[in-house]
Amino acid sequence: MQVTTVGLDLAKNIFQVHGITADGTVAFNKSLRRAQLLPFFEKLEPCLIGMEACGSGHHWARQFQKLDHEVRLMPAMYVKAYVKRGKSDAIDAEAICEAVTRPTMRFVAIKTEEQ
Repeated sequence: MQVTTVGLDLAKNIFQVHGITADGTVAFNKSLRRAQLLPFFEKLEPCLIGMEACGSGHHWARQFQKLDHEVRLMPAMYVKAYVKRGKSDAIDAEAICEAVTRPTMRFVAIKTEEQ
């Protein structure tokens, strides 16, 4: 099962990861601790990763790009429209995963460490 798109909801300690395959089937929707995040993405084949743009989002985007993943950051207010119900980390990660695949979505440039 080849994961093509991942939505990542960022947090301080526990991150929610939602991955789908090319046909839209949910491959996983799980939470990871900070120490587990990079090892998890090292094991994945290069894929598209979507995250909300924030201070830590730029840091993680640079880390994932080093692993040959394609990373896209989106303004949080644009992702909010894709939340189908309630508010939880799992639902947010699913919404991010859906939003990153939209052709009309606006993306934020990833900042360098100097910026």
